[in-house]
Amino acid sequence: MVRRLPASATAGLLLAALLPLAACGGGAKDRPKTDLAASRVTTIGVNAYLWRASLDTLSFMPMVQTDSNGGVIVTDWYANPGSPNERMKLTVSILDQDLRADALRVAASRQVNQGGQWVDAPVAAATVQKLEEVILTKARDLRRTAIG
Repeated sequence: MVRRLPASATAGLLLAALLPLAACGGGAKDRPKTDLAASRVTTIGVNAYLWRASLDTLSFMPMVQTDSNGGVIVTDWYANPGSPNERMKLTVSILDQDLRADALRVAASRQVNQGGQWVDAPVAAATVQKLEEVILTKARDLRRTAIG
């Protein structure tokens, strides 16, 4: 024999069961906001701040390849108008999803024009280091701006 509860008892039990859940929901204003400026941004394969900062920093150079999932930017040869007998080519690799100094690697190639021929020349280590510093600083600024 199945015994049915009166409608008022059923409503009371349902209300008692739902009240604790209502306290958990709160309003939208009570919910923690998503940290849009987290050090790990994964909408692309690599850290978005490093990616954006790299593209912004190298925007004056012609791009050959940009792969946001693999985190690789390869530029074409670029000759500074103030020094037309010298040209540079860069490869930027973003190695991680975290905004860290060791998540960025810049490789540079340099050539000089000798008698109409482009000849490989050494790149000063300070050049690569300075580029990495510029990109990292810009990435940190982008993150700081996103925090607001």
